[in-house]
Amino acid sequence: MRNLIFTGKGGVGKTSVAAATAVRAAEMGYRTLVISTDPAHSLGDSFDIELGPSPVKIAENLYGQEVSVYGDLSLNWEIVREHFAHLMQVQGIQGIYVEEMGVLPGMEELFSLSYIKRYNESKEYDLLVVDCAPTGETLRLLSIPETFGWMLKLMRNLEKYVVKPMIRPLSKKISKLHDYVPETEVYEQVDHLFSSIDGIIDLLSDGSKTTVRLVMNPEKMVIKESMRALTYLNLYGITVDQVVINRVYMDDVDGKYFAGWKEIQKKYIEQIETSFAPIPITKVPLFPKEVLGLEMLRTVGSTVYGERNPLDIFYHEEHVEITKVAEGHYVMKLRLPFVFDNKMEANVTQVGDSLTVRIGNYQKAVVLPLFLAGMKVAHAGYEEKWLAIEFRKKEAAAAQ
Repeated sequence: MRNLIFTGKGGVGKTSVAAATAVRAAEMGYRTLVISTDPAHSLGDSFDIELGPSPVKIAENLYGQEVSVYGDLSLNWEIVREHFAHLMQVQGIQGIYVEEMGVLPGMEELFSLSYIKRYNESKEYDLLVVDCAPTGETLRLLSIPETFGWMLKLMRNLEKYVVKPMIRPLSKKISKLHDYVPETEVYEQVDHLFSSIDGIIDLLSDGSKTTVRLVMNPEKMVIKESMRALTYLNLYGITVDQVVINRVYMDDVDGKYFAGWKEIQKKYIEQIETSFAPIPITKVPLFPKEVLGLEMLRTVGSTVYGERNPLDIFYHEEHVEITKVAEGHYVMKLRLPFVFDNKMEANVTQVGDSLTVRIGNYQKAVVLPLFLAGMKVAHAGYEEKWLAIEFRKKEAAAAQ
């Protein structure tokens, strides 16, 4: 199954490009599902039909869905939410706040990720097109598995080594303690939710199955955010195989009013082409009418892809390189474009065979190969679009 993820700054038209891609693929005979993970859904508006929390048939081979976090909460999180509500009531807290306490930050992203994994496992479709929330929310979505990983491990160990053997037997004798001890079903539901996204980062970082397509407008702030997005996506090992510049004033747009805008856009388009190369870049014009309905989406799809198959992988690059410099001296390079340009500081921490790289608000844990796990980080610095990390034998690293 092929996965295409569309993201970009809010308002750049990524939903239209995602919907157009789905239409194009479906008309080529691929069983296609396009889903929106943006809480402010506009996917149904793009098709000019009403979509729901389950797949709705739009046309031959084409289905659409708008992920509903509220429905998923009731189905997959109700027992946990009831436990949180009970804890609040025991403390004398009443009202709507009690219900809201059971909804943890990042729940929307968790359910979105679980859908991606679920559809890949079902193999019901040939192509899954994901219309993501604006860039910042997309990056938070990608960081969720690592962010919550430690919490899941903690809860599993707590249930296994503390609650079951020690606290639960006591809670049966001490009624007040029983008010605070979760039932087994609470842990089971937490475990089920997190197990539903196990391996999702491996799926998303598999460039033969999943690629991201960045949608942007030729504007300064949009370009800056897209640069940061590409850096973070590289941090997670996720391949960006196309950049779509949307709403471009083409040469046939005349009049004095647009002359200045065309010059501004020309400057930014040149910057995009220079900065994002060699990733393929496609320009989509500002159409004379709204992009709504299948007819206009076909036009957009034709512009974006021409004779190409949207399921093709348009570009692939390695995100990690390891080079042996000398005996006991290696250099690991992580591709992180625009880090230096955007003055983004990278922090590298090594604990055993795990390397944690933190950039801005996002971090990635890298499991080191065995021949590096026994060494120490001696130095880290930028080399063009790469973060170069030197590993040496412990004695040599300490001396340096």
